[in-house]
Amino acid sequence: MSESGVTTRREGGPMKVGLLTGGGDCPGLNAVIRAVTRRVADAGGSCLGIQEGWRGLIRGMFRPLTPEDVDPTIGMGGTILGSSRTNPYKSPDADVPNLRRNFAEAGLDALIVVGGDDTLGVAARLINDFELPIVGVPKTIDNDLELADFSFGFDTAVNVVVESVERLRTTAESHRRVMVVETMGRSTGWLACFAGMAVGADYILVPEVPIEVPHLIASLRRKREAGKNHAIVLVAEGARYPDASPAVLESDAFGHPRLGGVGSLVAHAIDRQLRAETRTVVLGHLQRGGAPTVHDRVLATRMGLAAAELILRRRFGTVLTLRGSQIADVPLESSVLATRSLDLAYYQDAAAFFY
Repeated sequence: MSESGVTTRREGGPMKVGLLTGGGDCPGLNAVIRAVTRRVADAGGSCLGIQEGWRGLIRGMFRPLTPEDVDPTIGMGGTILGSSRTNPYKSPDADVPNLRRNFAEAGLDALIVVGGDDTLGVAARLINDFELPIVGVPKTIDNDLELADFSFGFDTAVNVVVESVERLRTTAESHRRVMVVETMGRSTGWLACFAGMAVGADYILVPEVPIEVPHLIASLRRKREAGKNHAIVLVAEGARYPDASPAVLESDAFGHPRLGGVGSLVAHAIDRQLRAETRTVVLGHLQRGGAPTVHDRVLATRMGLAAAELILRRRFGTVLTLRGSQIADVPLESSVLATRSLDLAYYQDAAAFFY
């Protein structure tokens, strides 16, 4: 280990690099896979795709990756390797030894892990426990990782929400309705806030700011009295009332709740107190799907190239960061995987329209 806590191996020769994508799928993942495969191949090495995230490494589910195979995938959504929310440390006595054995038997020299806080958290533990040679690449459509000012996948998701709301607006206008649109955003409101600003939403509700129903109703009422006969309200799934927990549907393998239902609660309050016909639309997994935007294709490609470069330099135990337009790396430790809340300066700008 170096003084920074980063494992640096000095052996030369071509490398065999494993690559996995874990957690929720995200536009731009295939661009990362493409860039890593090309850069490693150009250096004389080879890449082995690990299917379905950590599950694939536990079970030995591999597929070769070549530049010719991955070249057409830059504009594809999702991930050609598949993904899962498998947590090896949920059954560590069985799954972790299997993971390590399959890594060794596959002849891998290093592993690139692309994921959010849960997937990268597993990587951090494997580095700490076994010094597994790993480089991490952060991704999330929620834009809620402290590692990156903006994550690839976020721009695409915002554009999907904007397009969906623009379609819903015509129905709201035609039927004089209030449309409450529930977006993803378990603990942060980046997606709801940016999309809400972009579509000119009448009100936006985010986890960082407790829901104030009286203010919401008063704002919508003033607009109706001024002649606006419809409204658009965006609410992040993790938004909550003061002194209340968010609505929980179930929990995943990492113990995180799957949220949902706050849109219906808000819509009911509007319908009852404003006496305006109100409908709820939950966008759900629509926000993850589709082809990545140009911004996300470029950022993901740059991230893939940077990760491959760290592998080729044998600078393991690291994770990429993005500050402004600059990609760098820091030691991959649990402490760097903090959640980044919505910068409330953005919300204050959006709130200028909640008159």
